[in-house]
Amino acid sequence: MPVAEPALPNRSIRKDHEPPAATSQHGWRYHHIGLPTGVPHPGECYLEQFKMYVSGFETSPCGIQWMRFEPDSPVDPLIRSVPHVAFEVDDLRAALEGKEILTAPNSPSEGVTVAMILDSGAPVELLEFRRDSRGAG
Repeated sequence: MPVAEPALPNRSIRKDHEPPAATSQHGWRYHHIGLPTGVPHPGECYLEQFKMYVSGFETSPCGIQWMRFEPDSPVDPLIRSVPHVAFEVDDLRAALEGKEILTAPNSPSEGVTVAMILDSGAPVELLEFRRDSRGAG
């Protein structure tokens, strides 16, 4: 049985069977998990502005995304070394309110805006998609 951490001010302790506030209260939806790697993977796509390669997301049933970084990548060292979970949000600006931001909102590809926040010492990615970019009018 997991050991519960002491409650922080304004935070309640969640029971094992309860979903996290991100999904149950904020309405965030799981999108993927990003895993840093030093090993090339098939089908890598290079993101020049971040000096990194991403792969796997398109074919993984669970949303696994591999991330491989160039040595001089401008991405925060925590993101380059610690896995992150990513959630789709309806309003990125609202979701960022009161959060510690690791990576300011940016657009890594057309139709999506992302930002990285820090939660409990770990990076968390938030994504907002333009409605027309997902095929929904």
